[in-house]
Amino acid sequence: MVTTDHAIKNVVLVHGAFADGSGWRGVYDNLTSRGYRVTIVQNPLTSFDDDVAATTRALESQDGPTILVGHSWGGTVITEAGNHDKVAGLVFVAALAPDSGETTGQQYEGFAPTPKFVIDVGDDGFGILNADAFIEGFAADAPAADAAFLRDSQVPINMAAFGASVSNAAWRDKPSWAVIGTDDNAFDPAMVQHMAQRAGAKITSVAASHALYLTQPSVVSDVIVEAAENALVSAR
Repeated sequence: MVTTDHAIKNVVLVHGAFADGSGWRGVYDNLTSRGYRVTIVQNPLTSFDDDVAATTRALESQDGPTILVGHSWGGTVITEAGNHDKVAGLVFVAALAPDSGETTGQQYEGFAPTPKFVIDVGDDGFGILNADAFIEGFAADAPAADAAFLRDSQVPINMAAFGASVSNAAWRDKPSWAVIGTDDNAFDPAMVQHMAQRAGAKITSVAASHALYLTQPSVVSDVIVEAAENALVSAR
């Protein structure tokens, strides 16, 4: 294993809606081979508060400054959980980044619809991505077997979570980075660009689907390493 003497050696990865932490495996392997200590959060997706609590528990276990990374809905989670005093920097991967007092749902206002991203909502209020539209909407650039696994291992999310407000946006006080997929069918790329620019994030764009955390592990890992190497000197 390659060891790192960087001031920040801890990374916490937070998955998004309709998924679990297994999609981070490529990023995990890349970062651990470079000497980083990586923790993967398993969000229950039962409420915004529950997901923030799960991420906070992971942060409590870190032994020093940490880079907190979120994919998609996980971006909303890290925007809140990132206020933890161990978080030195934030990385948004095809991720939402609401401001203080804003909800996830509000971020879509004024941006193009995403008809290929189809959510089926059950009578219990939990949503899951439509199986027939899943690959094109979520993971169009993933190998067929990986895309099928993502589709068939979905974790439903309580749709009420998208109506919960962020109390204090951590990106207002901590340096941020963002990775944006230009072929994302889940979000209007202009929406993600807007949120990342508003957060003052250093943006990396890559030709990739919404599942770029799985399909572009080297690009995502390199941005996380950049954050680890620079967050303490970039602190606002």
